[in-house]
Amino acid sequence: MLRIFAEPLYFWCFIPLLLLGGLLYLLTKRHERSLTRLGTPELIKKLSASVNWKGRRWQNRLWFIALIFLVLALARPRWGSQVEYVERRGVEIMVALDVSESMIAEDFKPNRLARAKLEISELMDRLDGNELGLVLFSGAAFVQFPLTSDFATARTFLESAYPGIISRPGTDIAEAVQVAMSGFNEERATQKVIIMLTDGENHRTDVLGAAQEAADQGVIIFTVGFGSPDGEPIPQYDHLGNLIEYKKDNSGQTVLSRLDETTLQEIAAITAGAYFRAAPDGREVGLLADAINRLQTSELESRFETRGIERFQWFLGVAVMALIIYELIPDRMRPKRARANVKGLSDSPAKQPT
Repeated sequence: MLRIFAEPLYFWCFIPLLLLGGLLYLLTKRHERSLTRLGTPELIKKLSASVNWKGRRWQNRLWFIALIFLVLALARPRWGSQVEYVERRGVEIMVALDVSESMIAEDFKPNRLARAKLEISELMDRLDGNELGLVLFSGAAFVQFPLTSDFATARTFLESAYPGIISRPGTDIAEAVQVAMSGFNEERATQKVIIMLTDGENHRTDVLGAAQEAADQGVIIFTVGFGSPDGEPIPQYDHLGNLIEYKKDNSGQTVLSRLDETTLQEIAAITAGAYFRAAPDGREVGLLADAINRLQTSELESRFETRGIERFQWFLGVAVMALIIYELIPDRMRPKRARANVKGLSDSPAKQPT
């Protein structure tokens, strides 16, 4: 039976609804007992002759009927089926995330890498309908997960990205670009985008040559720079997560990791993309999402699907009708009817004292 409902979890709403109904029943009985202490039933009936007691009882019933059918509507009942042609359009996006040691610098709280991961998660919320894959890189690069529209699963892989996941030290942006390009589906004529989140420090190969190769294949690269041009020391932690010291070079000087905006701007310019500097309020996420959403979309997937026919409208209609009738029931009876009730009481023979 529950299989005809697309969202059966809403049935849990019936538990507080039953508790509320029981509470109202107890309060009603308590109110009736309180009235009996005010006088005889005949007197109470005479004093409240204008009150539409029957109507109030129906109002309570209609209110509960409306809530019950509203919960049923939220559970999305479906029966019958129909075949639909489903087409999903968007762009292919490979995100290249720098996991080198410099990304644990703390000029962003708690550090650059944690902030970059948060921004990728926010991008997933804003880029629904597109396909997204993730490349992790430092001195080497690999695909953490391929292009997918299942962002819930993708987030679990994103959280597992940490410094040290790649044993080769340093930062090789060129290899990151090349690995990201290998993750695209070449059989699709879709727009292909690389989003690179890094501090821009590059220790190997010709990064601008890799960017030009991407541009020749129509790939657009958006770069997001994390860090400060003035530099930030790189903390070193023990296995318990306690700060030991800051990284030093061979001469004993503290190493400062600086944001290389020039390289990131050149990469973006070569591929007709854009560079965004990460800000404390994360404003670049919205700007980046807007830039991608303006790109021309193409068909990512098309298929025929058999879907159940939604029937929630009937249940919602019953709920709305119950509320309309609720509003039409008067709280007080018309004066003529109320006087008739009082007259009936006055005409009844008085009980003689014994």
